[in-house]
Amino acid sequence: MSHPGLDTSRPHPARRYDYWLGGKDNFETDRESARQIEERMPLVRLTVQENRWFLHRAVRFLARQGIRQFLDIGTGIPTSPNTHEIAQEIDPSARVVYADNDPLVLAHARALLTGDKRGRTAYLDADLRDPAKILGNADLRDTLDLTQPVALMLIAILHFVRDAENPRAILDTLIDALPDGSYVVASHVTLEYMTPEEFKAVRAVAEAQSQSRSGVELAELFAHPRLTPIGPGVQSVSQWWAQEAPAPRPRVEDVACNGFVARVTRG
Repeated sequence: MSHPGLDTSRPHPARRYDYWLGGKDNFETDRESARQIEERMPLVRLTVQENRWFLHRAVRFLARQGIRQFLDIGTGIPTSPNTHEIAQEIDPSARVVYADNDPLVLAHARALLTGDKRGRTAYLDADLRDPAKILGNADLRDTLDLTQPVALMLIAILHFVRDAENPRAILDTLIDALPDGSYVVASHVTLEYMTPEEFKAVRAVAEAQSQSRSGVELAELFAHPRLTPIGPGVQSVSQWWAQEAPAPRPRVEDVACNGFVARVTRG
């Protein structure tokens, strides 16, 4: 099957991520890119798995806080259970909007992201770099009520937005649109726990398409006056809600990904 706009000559983060999770929706360019990274960072699969489990625990946490609306930007190729499945398991009326910019993700999302009929699930062909377009999308407005709390999910997506693309302005636009009582959840690749040799080797390959940031740098991106961090602020995704995660927990040094959770207040 061909997909308009699909470029298989260059690796795509969503398809590479799918490969690491054991999926089949990827191409040789994606697999080769993934293998190059894995040669330099053997624990990348563990990092990807821990990031995925962080998403699962975060959605359950938010649903238990009464959140019934989710905006998941950079959703990637659907891997079950996804945000809407977890949220609607707790409350079938939960509403979820996904956004991604890969045509292959779009094709799969429309076929697979079907939720409970008592709730709603929508998919936007959109890019995080254009937050105003996401917020103004008619399908988003038809699915989510932006006068009521929303969970903004930014899972493993921000490291694809370089500093030159002004990620702080992108985040400010999204956060400013959220009503009081909303939440923001983010995860981000970090190389800060690696040895200097590992750092140099991984950075040479991984940062061709992305930009790693330390925990301090991630916290700075979310230094918004309306955000109140939950718990300790930025920490390894493997440590968030660790009591609900499979044991034993991996070492922080073995998981190259930080997480952040915050509540939106009046500021």
